[in-house]
Amino acid sequence: MFIAYIVLAILLSVILVISGRAKLIKDEEITSTMVRLGVPLNWFPILAGLEFAGAVGLLAGIAYRPLGIAAGIGVVLYFLGAVISHLRAADIQGSPVPTVLALASAAPVALGAITL
Repeated sequence: MFIAYIVLAILLSVILVISGRAKLIKDEEITSTMVRLGVPLNWFPILAGLEFAGAVGLLAGIAYRPLGIAAGIGVVLYFLGAVISHLRAADIQGSPVPTVLALASAAPVALGAITL
């Protein structure tokens, strides 16, 4: 189980860093989607920071599991917020990606709790 946690934490951290970077450089596709959802541009650095913090927390959870669990919970909540944003904007086609990421983020939480 511990190896599964490590693999998931690393993969999810890579996804979070890529997503956070896209927000910082204001990638055209990400920016247009988020603006359409009503996310102000001045929130991009904050959202990117949350993603980077989640990535660091998940990786730190390899050494100190309670931190990884807390970070995983934060990442799940972050992506649930993204799902809600898509649904509020009636963007049903855009909601599967954050939904899958929210579910994938729950896996390290569960695995971390099991291996405590």
